[in-house]
Amino acid sequence: MTTAREKLKVGIISANWGAMAHLPAWRGLPDVEVVGICTSRRETAEAAAQRFDIPQPFWDYNLMAASPDINIVDCGTRPNIRRDMVLACFAQAKHVYNGIPFADSFDSARLLIEAQRTSGCIAMVDAFTQWVPGHRLVKEMVDDGYVGRAVQVNLEFHLPLFNPPQEMMKGFAWFAEPENGASALRNLGSHGFHMLVHLFGLPISLVAVDSRYVGEWRFESGDIFHPQVNDTATVLLQFSSGMTAIVRTSWTAVAGRGWTLDVQGTTGRLRTEAPMFPTQDDTTLFAAKRGDFAMTAVAIPDRCLTMDGVDFGDRYPLPHARSMALGMRTMVDAIRDVWVDVQPDFEQAWAVARILEAARRSVAEHGWVRLDEVV
Repeated sequence: MTTAREKLKVGIISANWGAMAHLPAWRGLPDVEVVGICTSRRETAEAAAQRFDIPQPFWDYNLMAASPDINIVDCGTRPNIRRDMVLACFAQAKHVYNGIPFADSFDSARLLIEAQRTSGCIAMVDAFTQWVPGHRLVKEMVDDGYVGRAVQVNLEFHLPLFNPPQEMMKGFAWFAEPENGASALRNLGSHGFHMLVHLFGLPISLVAVDSRYVGEWRFESGDIFHPQVNDTATVLLQFSSGMTAIVRTSWTAVAGRGWTLDVQGTTGRLRTEAPMFPTQDDTTLFAAKRGDFAMTAVAIPDRCLTMDGVDFGDRYPLPHARSMALGMRTMVDAIRDVWVDVQPDFEQAWAVARILEAARRSVAEHGWVRLDEVV
């Protein structure tokens, strides 16, 4: 067991998003040290280690998983590659921070949750949206009864990532191939479903439509991709309480307006908005009580902005990283045997994997699917 005086050591697999967002998030935890970075080739691993001031480069994830100097492995690569990395980490009794989507398929998701349960390791997923300060306050207000009985939820996540293709997305052109485990529903939808499960638990049934409308991604550089994955989806979910939720996702939305979460209840309403991906800097919360004729902006209290054991000093990394660090704090505390709920953990990710599989079956069968049949 690691004592409170020792720093937990982290190894990151990915010199892309893992280095841009995850690395500064880990560095916001004073009792954590990032000591390794892994890519697929020696030259890129050594270059990344030098660029990001990380002492040990790896170009074989099995060696990182086996390293006695590492306690946590942060797996940030594409889902189909990541599965075996996560399994290797559990086999070496390493704690895992895993990307989104959780897995490339339902079968892979089952392998991951079973391996994690068997290993006894602490494991978390990168659905950091629930740690955005506005959403932390939404959770408090829902739990405290602000909306009364929740009746309807509308969640939209519409981004213009590939219509036209944004140059910054060229590094994610692998999204176009289905074997990699990506789609608008699996990526953007996963963040939405994590939020719903976090707030309201697992639905009892759903019906879904999942389609592809844009058949070509033509980047300004001249690179052309013909995606074989769907870009637009709508899912209607029913909960045991009688509440319904509609989740709409698209990564080819013209003038996509980003994120909207709207919770309607019998005594109140809560709404969050963000122009792109919800982050600490740009997510606004609005609220109204029964009898109000308009929603008003809600100031986010300081308690929702940070927590003990998170300190970025004078640095201000990507706002995504600031919310990630809050979730990572719960993971580190759990590893240190501090009683704390790890959020979002692999159990929540497994719940979302069941929702995604139910949606897939619904599309294939053209009808409603019960979640208790998806196990």
